Amino acid sequence: MKHGGKRTGAGRPRGQGQFGESTKPIRLPESMVEPVLKFVKNKGYKLPLYGSKVAAGSPAATDDHVEAHLDLNEYLVQNPLATFLVRVSGKSMIDAGIQENDILIVDRALQAAHGKIVIAAVDGQLTVKRLHKENNQVFLMPENKNFKPIEIKEGNEIFIWGVVTNVIHAI
Repeated sequence: MKHGGKRTGAGRPRGQGQFGESTKPIRLPESMVEPVLKFVKNKGYKLPLYGSKVAAGSPAATDDHVEAHLDLNEYLVQNPLATFLVRVSGKSMIDAGIQENDILIVDRALQAAHGKIVIAAVDGQLTVKRLHKENNQVFLMPENKNFKPIEIKEGNEIFIWGVVTNVIHAI
């Protein structure tokens, strides 16, 4: 008599489990088990995007047609391995729509160019400002008339952490 190994007709038929398809065992770090299970249970993190636009002026007729389902990671993050989130403190960027306690999505892989909003460390102090380059001078510009630009002078240590790509603003 043969012991162990594959037996004809043994086990659950393919496609009969809770997922309705074949499964594959994988190894995960223990710290990731719960988030992965939650992701699978929720069938990802895709949220419905309705086809109708919401009028910001006069009210408009709507329908309840779901155009697509968006995974906010795919929609908001271009370079996952180079992206991080940071919470805002202060009011120097309110005219750019960045408020106290907003969460900024920052991409380290993007080029910090003139006119871009960046996260910068100036002499070890973090700030969010608009990068401004003019005549070989560099300024970090606030978007609030009550704040002064930060001029980067010789001797200042500046490190650009990344470019702000999106703002998550709770109301």
